[in-house]
Amino acid sequence: MNILIKPPKSLLRCVGRAIADFQMIQANDRVLLGVSGGKDSLSLLHILRHLQHHAPIHFELGVITIDPKIPGFDPSPLKDYLATLDIPYFYQTQPILDEALQHIKGDSFCAYCARMKRGIMYTLARQEGYKVLALAQHLDDLAESFFMSVLYNGKLHTMKANYINDAGDIRIIRPLVYARERQMSDFAQQVKLPVILDNCPACFSAPTQRDHIKQWLATEELQSKYIFSSVLQAMRPLMQPNQLTKSGK
Repeated sequence: MNILIKPPKSLLRCVGRAIADFQMIQANDRVLLGVSGGKDSLSLLHILRHLQHHAPIHFELGVITIDPKIPGFDPSPLKDYLATLDIPYFYQTQPILDEALQHIKGDSFCAYCARMKRGIMYTLARQEGYKVLALAQHLDDLAESFFMSVLYNGKLHTMKANYINDAGDIRIIRPLVYARERQMSDFAQQVKLPVILDNCPACFSAPTQRDHIKQWLATEELQSKYIFSSVLQAMRPLMQPNQLTKSGK
């Protein structure tokens, strides 16, 4: 079976424009997508599959899921779902929580987990010949990171749309940088994607700076519906492809 779900035109426009603006996918690229089981990565999976069939260039797509062996989080149902999509799928298991308890020194679990997952994805990408790694952070994520950096670190910084890793051998892209989180929520509900709720309970067990910024932005948006457009305009120089350098985080 090869299920092909058509995403909403609004989402396709956002992703298509981001891919074009930041030159994310080139002809014959081999793209590895990280799928956690959340609404964002599952939505991006179907967007990229749709583009595979309709974009003017050919590119290959593979998927990786990392099971960090955290109590209360079981992404294994994704195995059966991905099997219906007829796509290369890699399921990696590593006890990241146990390792974190032994090795974390003055760092958060979320930061440690993110680094470990990224390392696993890089290793798999190299082994399987994927030169592009796609991640599912959206405009809300970038805006939250921007204000966290400004308010708590005194730096103008956010996640980049397209950059090269420190080793210089894998390019990381974020095709959802123009899309809003609510667009993925609506899409996932409409087509009943097999979303794994609270896909990292360890991260959601306590309020965080990101939660605070998310709620603040939501309140501000009630006052001005164009706030995210303005924030995107302010962040754009930090996301530009002419900054295709290492350490894009």
